[in-house]
Amino acid sequence: MLNKVVIPVAGLGTRVLPASKAIPKEMLPVVDKPVIQHVVEEAVAAGMTQIILVTRSGKAAVEDHFDRNAELEQVLESKNKDALLASVRDILPAGVQLISVRQDEAKGLGHAVLCAATLTGSEDFAVMLPDMLIDTNSDTPDFQQMVSAYADSGVGQIMVEAVPPEHVERYGIVDCGGQQPAKGSSSPMHDVVEKPPREQAPSNLAIVGRYVLPARVMELLKTTAPGAGNEIQLTDAIKTLMQEGGDLNAFTMSGNLYDCGNKAGLLQANVAFGLKHPETAEELRSFLRTQKLDS
Repeated sequence: MLNKVVIPVAGLGTRVLPASKAIPKEMLPVVDKPVIQHVVEEAVAAGMTQIILVTRSGKAAVEDHFDRNAELEQVLESKNKDALLASVRDILPAGVQLISVRQDEAKGLGHAVLCAATLTGSEDFAVMLPDMLIDTNSDTPDFQQMVSAYADSGVGQIMVEAVPPEHVERYGIVDCGGQQPAKGSSSPMHDVVEKPPREQAPSNLAIVGRYVLPARVMELLKTTAPGAGNEIQLTDAIKTLMQEGGDLNAFTMSGNLYDCGNKAGLLQANVAFGLKHPETAEELRSFLRTQKLDS
């Protein structure tokens, strides 16, 4: 059963400087939770019970966030602040284990994932990027749907979203044989290209930071040479898997994606999630109406 997810959190967060100078970018808030908590909750909802953080020095706050804080809990309990107590006590549900491994040098996403090889072993595993946040549009979140598609088919899944053609150079782009899969559905992948020039892109289907991968990918990463940006690319190992005849499907998401690794995406996520939060929705909606009228 798929239950392990690798979440690389070793990045420097340069796109959100100076906010990330002393605070890990994964700890920047979206409403009342850091981005990493939203992602871990998404993983747990999809059945992940072993959360593997690939981290580095200076990221202790990420691990600390998921630890118990006995002093804080005691203060909240003494003041009968039960809702707040529950919100800090139940960050990591019972039965879910969080493990950290170190990435000693920044060598790309593929290298970060490979750092977790001893923990995933011979099992299939998931990968989630912590700066990509998905606001679901259905009762069942996209990642949960994708994990279900893997369980039903036994085929690895990579989440994609159609992006404007002028943006394909920013992403890994998949080729589904000219098909444009419907939202919430999977389609066989024929190829994947890391950040292709617009005129060479096989489609506009961009990988959005959610993967369910066969164990073979971890083995392939061990011999994957540096690629784009002189880094070890996860997409290169995935490409090799397909060249070997391995099956992979592209799962098209239906929710809204926010790249919280940049300033605009982080602000957009706060607005979108703030409009759904019971404590902030009314005041935020009123404020936004005022701003619209003023503009």
